[in-house]
Amino acid sequence: MPFSKLGLSSPIVKAIKELGYKKPTPVQEQAIPIILSGKDLIATAQTGTGKTAAFVLPTLERFNKVGTLRGKRIRALILTPTRELAVQVEANVALYSKHLKLTSMAVYGGVDMEAQKERLIEGVDILVATPGRLLDLAHQRALHFDELEVLVLDEADRMIDMGFAENLYKILDRLPERRQNLLFSATMTDSVRALANEFSDSKVSDQAEEITISPKSKTAPNIKQWLITVDKDTKSALLSHLIKEQEWDQALIFIEKKHGAAKLVAQLAKRGIEADSIHGDRSQAMREKILADFKSGKLKYLVATGVAARGIDIGELSRVVNYDLPFKPEEYVHRIGRTGRAGAAGEAISFVAMGDFKNLIAIESRLKHIIVRKEIAGFPVRKVVPVSILNYVRKANR
Repeated sequence: MPFSKLGLSSPIVKAIKELGYKKPTPVQEQAIPIILSGKDLIATAQTGTGKTAAFVLPTLERFNKVGTLRGKRIRALILTPTRELAVQVEANVALYSKHLKLTSMAVYGGVDMEAQKERLIEGVDILVATPGRLLDLAHQRALHFDELEVLVLDEADRMIDMGFAENLYKILDRLPERRQNLLFSATMTDSVRALANEFSDSKVSDQAEEITISPKSKTAPNIKQWLITVDKDTKSALLSHLIKEQEWDQALIFIEKKHGAAKLVAQLAKRGIEADSIHGDRSQAMREKILADFKSGKLKYLVATGVAARGIDIGELSRVVNYDLPFKPEEYVHRIGRTGRAGAAGEAISFVAMGDFKNLIAIESRLKHIIVRKEIAGFPVRKVVPVSILNYVRKANR
């Protein structure tokens, strides 16, 4: 089905065609008609499924040819968990609306608020924001919500994981009761469900529509997954070896702690490998520059904490590396979803130490398959990781 059959007007269809979009992804095909009908929507969709366009395109259609917006007002609010994702989503809004007379902007912490306040004076049709900065602006009366018609919660599970639940509820309390609510989440946890119920009950309307595009246990079939068992003290040497011996063109390398990210960059540098890192302590300007270099290919190897990496959207990222295996299976799926997008081939490599075994079996149980193990010559393991057992159940303490 072409985009023109989904109820989108010609200026929007023209913009997405110019971006190379040929046909809707499953989440777009299902979500766009529901959103255009004005109904609330709760969507479970993995990273890389095209969900941003799924909620942005019909929102643009809704506000196409509307009247003048009053000062300090917004028509649509898109909440995201991180600065990087806010910037990415707003960039997409700008691209999709290039043939429309609609305005958009992103507001987030880590930068001067005065410039954001000044931009809001004339009003903005679509505002993309992180929860904390939005509340700061609202407290200073830099914007008002009385003309808001659409609320989007993007990556709702991640916002809750990052501790934004209280801020989200504070924001909901400020919004008009009659509005369209759209929630997108990679996983539907109890906390996300509670949030969905809260905002969906905020107006008198039919029950929200629900769609599930990719179950949380699934990963793209075109992503080649494999792991290497390793001792913790040889991880950096192993990574350097793989980069050089396998001649990796690019890699997004996930690490748990921000001080570990800087340390790994230094270790790679000692072996003649240029890398950089993004984490919570880097300034917003520095993070944006590093991400731009990585996306352009100028920087080949990026080390990132899981939180900082949210919002990285690279169409042809060839591989991701779990230098540290994540604690939650959902996070593993999030991470490897950064590669293998839009049908392209991708590779996901995980380093697994003996202490990671419980996390590994939880991930494999969620995936419903054992991840292939490979051995690398010259890197024998002293602390052997046990053989995986699918659907492993720990014995109860007696």
